[in-house]
Amino acid sequence: MTISVYIKHDWDTFTLDASFSTPAGITALFGRSGSGKTSIINAVAGLFTPQSATINIGELCVFDTQKNINIAPHHRGIGYVFQNARLFPNMSVMKNLAYASRHGRAGAAPTDFDVIIDMLDIRPILHRNPAALSGGEQQRVAIARALLSSPRVLLMDEPLSALDEPRKAEILPYLERMRDTVKIPILYVSHSMAEVARLANHLVILDKGRITAEGPTQTILSDPGMVPFIGVRSAGASIDATIAEHEHDGLTRLLSSGGTLFLPRIHGNIGQPVRVRILAQDVTIALTRPTDISALNILECQVSGIRSGDGPGAIVSLQTGNDVILSRVTKRSVQLLNLTAGTKCFAVIKTVSVSPTEVG
Repeated sequence: MTISVYIKHDWDTFTLDASFSTPAGITALFGRSGSGKTSIINAVAGLFTPQSATINIGELCVFDTQKNINIAPHHRGIGYVFQNARLFPNMSVMKNLAYASRHGRAGAAPTDFDVIIDMLDIRPILHRNPAALSGGEQQRVAIARALLSSPRVLLMDEPLSALDEPRKAEILPYLERMRDTVKIPILYVSHSMAEVARLANHLVILDKGRITAEGPTQTILSDPGMVPFIGVRSAGASIDATIAEHEHDGLTRLLSSGGTLFLPRIHGNIGQPVRVRILAQDVTIALTRPTDISALNILECQVSGIRSGDGPGAIVSLQTGNDVILSRVTKRSVQLLNLTAGTKCFAVIKTVSVSPTEVG
């Protein structure tokens, strides 16, 4: 099932004009505050009525201004997870979930209760009330409640924004598990590139109400042309790797298409695939393989592109195996190294520079 959206709406100082379709998995809507992300998912949910739009969830048209179609929100089959959990405070977790099961989408096959609570690991807290839960636990219950309503599509509006960093790190693995288990499209709104890079299969970047890029997440993140919309400090590409070994000194050895990577110990079994985000500011370029340095990660590369900014910096695209990584350097370094498309070089990445939250 896919979601297809065309929406146009004019406010006094802002126009939203966007059109996209989602594949399976998580499609992230990313952009600065005020770019139109929440307006889009609220239109999909039926909480906002745009001036002109066509919205289809699979074969079901839920909104079409030309055909005068506007299905009521409670008949669209939407599961919605807000920034705050919004659980019923006078009900236990079990009663919150039972309510969703009873009042779910009419005619839909019931969602397997045990699969959902085990996927989100909330069985030990079923007897507790929301006030006795941590923020991360409340959000996991909110996700379970949305899924138990047997929705056609799941909408998530910055579900981690109210959590501190430890709680975000706690819940991200559950979101990955949900992405890989639940067979419905998920629209995920975020302004955190770390979340998007780790979770999303598909990415839609919005700027001032318009789409500047849409496509597979790893493809878009490896494009230096997206840096103005992502932000220089958030610029970085994601690569796929496989866990090869957990070594005795606390490092994990990964195998990627470009070579071996060492990272601080990550959770996972030998042979398990992982996605690693490497920030452009953590990648140094050398023309010859460095020796006698502390960095353990040295990948053989070829320059595939260079994008200069308005200031002293530049973003260099580096092809390594089947992957592309980005390096943020100065224009002076580009000139001193005589970097051009096709230049053979080496990317140097400090092992400890890759945060555990950047590995999914």
